[in-house]
Amino acid sequence: MPKSRIDRAPLNAVCSRFGDVVIDPAVWPDLMSEVCLAVGARGAILLQADQRTGDVPWTESVADVFRNYFADGWHTRDIRARGAPLLLKGQPVITDEDVVTVEERRRSPFYNEAVFPFGLEWFAAIGFNAGPALWALSIQRTSSEGPFEHADRRLLATLSRPLTEAATLSTALGRMALQSVTDALGAVDHAAAVIDRAGKVMDFNSRAGALFDAHINVRNGRLFIHDQLARQNYDRWVEQLGAHGDAPLTQDPIVVRRGSRSPVVLRILSIPPAARSPFLGARALLTLSEVQARKVLNVDLLKRVFGLTAAETRLAAIVGQGLSLEVASETLGVSRDTVRNQLKSIFAKTSTHRQSELVALIAGL
Repeated sequence: MPKSRIDRAPLNAVCSRFGDVVIDPAVWPDLMSEVCLAVGARGAILLQADQRTGDVPWTESVADVFRNYFADGWHTRDIRARGAPLLLKGQPVITDEDVVTVEERRRSPFYNEAVFPFGLEWFAAIGFNAGPALWALSIQRTSSEGPFEHADRRLLATLSRPLTEAATLSTALGRMALQSVTDALGAVDHAAAVIDRAGKVMDFNSRAGALFDAHINVRNGRLFIHDQLARQNYDRWVEQLGAHGDAPLTQDPIVVRRGSRSPVVLRILSIPPAARSPFLGARALLTLSEVQARKVLNVDLLKRVFGLTAAETRLAAIVGQGLSLEVASETLGVSRDTVRNQLKSIFAKTSTHRQSELVALIAGL
């Protein structure tokens, strides 16, 4: 039986650093690179057994491979996924020989289009658990680096337990961080909710709960929005969550109309790094705020002091809260050109020249 080419000492050194990823999930790519260096492999990626999405960590050395893997849909046609039942049964490591024959590798579209063209040929997946979910650290070797021998598998199996411990702690710490964020926002009177990579609501604070009504609420674990246009914008954004990995969140605020009640504005923010555990899947923080004139603002006084029309007064009250013209346009149900023209008239009547000046003026009322 061939002797393993893996040096145990560097592998043990990597194991001692798994605690780092619990504190800072951003360390995963660097730590996986150290694993690859210790085991003589080109690169690695973390994959969930039953729900593969592109917002998982991978090493930069195989970035081109896995961008293609997710962009071309190979994550739904990966022939190596048939090894998941073996991991579920307790086998700590699987390799190519566990899932495909030599002839299948030669004929497989997956290997011929998603593996071989990138210079890769062999893989080994180390199974571990993050709570009830099965995950794997999938390590990739080139043809020159050679297959993973049985002796290699025995050494790789020693990583399964520390990976499980790190994933479990990372998940627990991430949940605590998320709850701390929403609780902190609630303490300053901000409604907030956390959305995962599949668009499910993971958590929301009491302020959000108080804001929910028949027009916007949580149903079956997801955010329900009655306003058709707002729902379409929100659903389109949710579809992008898993598809674009760690791409920046660029969705504009979404205005949810609620019949006779004041509209609600949804703003989408990135999750803080400490809560970005890949096993938790939290992708975005939503803040919800009612669009209404501030209670301290005397709208009638605003209208009379500056000689504003009713339409200009409504716009001034919204802009005075620091909201954008896009939000004002959607809230008032008028075009952006109309909003811009009305704002020019407001500037002239209030002797202001920019929105920040108008906000400061209205704050004084």
